[in-house]
Amino acid sequence: MKTEVVRKNNIEIAVVSSDELVITDVQSALDLIMTVSYETGCTNIAINKEAIIDDFFVLSTCLAGEILQKFINYGIRLGIYGDFSGYTSKPLKDFMYECNRGKDIYFQPGVSMAVDKLIG
Repeated sequence: MKTEVVRKNNIEIAVVSSDELVITDVQSALDLIMTVSYETGCTNIAINKEAIIDDFFVLSTCLAGEILQKFINYGIRLGIYGDFSGYTSKPLKDFMYECNRGKDIYFQPGVSMAVDKLIG
């Protein structure tokens, strides 16, 4: 796992990228929150979707809701970036659309777009 702090408009975002799974369950999400918060002091995290277990993107597992609730509870804004075009589930697409309309969780095609959303 590689973490880089990006500063833009006086806001710091921890950009996490990994080829290996970082978020596999609720506990690993909490571990990520605590590690990134401690190491960087950032309350904004962008992470590549490849670092998140595929079950997260299957809404019937309830994993996405449980994990994202932890980010909200700890006051961490999250941007998940990557290619989501392979997902055909309408409920998932609706969920991502609604998240993107909010102010805490974003699904974006690229890291720069995720960073821009977290700044805004």
